[in-house]
Amino acid sequence: MADFRMPAEWEPHRGTLLAWPHRTSDWPGKFAPIPWVYGEIVRTLSRFETVMVVVRDAGQQMRAVSILERCHADLNNVKFITRPTNRCWMRDSGPIIALRGTECVALDWHFNAWAKYDDWQLDDRIPAAVAKAMNWPTEKPTWNTQRVVLEGGSIDVNGEGLMLTTEECLLSEVQQRNPGVSRSDYEQIFKTWLGVDEVIWLHRGIVGDDTHGHVDDISRFVNTTTVVTAVESDASDANFGLLQENRERLNSVTGLEVVDLPMPSPLVFRGQRLPASYANFYIANGVVIVPTFNDAQDRVALGILADLFPGREVIGISAVDLVWGLGTLHCM
Repeated sequence: MADFRMPAEWEPHRGTLLAWPHRTSDWPGKFAPIPWVYGEIVRTLSRFETVMVVVRDAGQQMRAVSILERCHADLNNVKFITRPTNRCWMRDSGPIIALRGTECVALDWHFNAWAKYDDWQLDDRIPAAVAKAMNWPTEKPTWNTQRVVLEGGSIDVNGEGLMLTTEECLLSEVQQRNPGVSRSDYEQIFKTWLGVDEVIWLHRGIVGDDTHGHVDDISRFVNTTTVVTAVESDASDANFGLLQENRERLNSVTGLEVVDLPMPSPLVFRGQRLPASYANFYIANGVVIVPTFNDAQDRVALGILADLFPGREVIGISAVDLVWGLGTLHCM
């Protein structure tokens, strides 16, 4: 098998993949503003790169175009792929793009809705549809003849052999993605398919995370040798201890610079703690979009990330409504 390498997120993009939201039960009682949040995201990203939007049919495309026009998105930089979806979290159900030499390959990992929900069959077909639209070859990663379940939000890479992930997501028997696959098995899978030489295993994700431990809510590479990691200053908060342990693990990695990223104050809706985190930012060509929460820490987090990305605009996108769907910008 030819060698694969998963690029870091800051490497040049051909475009960004999104799916237009339609599942009202993902934002129960609060769906109405969500398409407008997407409109603002597409408006921002379309200034810098092509945005490929998955829509389920022509009617949904018309409604999306109407919103994007009113948001003043650059429609010349928006392309549509027609394909029905169960949900719109493309970071997890879409393909992971790897390079084989200079060739883009769509890695079609199995998607089973975070080993939690029964309706995932449409989303599992998204990688093939995207590859067809882009005229890319596809590969289906396997281990012991079984397709491997892997979500993009569960991993983060620096593009030069280092990966972040969590034990809670990949090694727990709760929401177990790949029964029987061990830590060393995963490390071999990542080496084979993503060009990973070393996996940094963090412990747990934040409270309220529906995925059971995705790393993109807690710790992220911002360059090949620097990681930002979420920290909680309130010792009485449920996230305090687990984020401290993750930080200690990162500090033990030789040659890795660790930068603290604050957590916003707890965000609760209908009695449910939501997974609000500034670490769920997304790096595009020329811009970093960062979820904000009408919180005093918004400007602190934006300032930290602006210092770390001097060549890009750093723009906050209000995610107070979006996070009710239990994910924000990077998850999309």
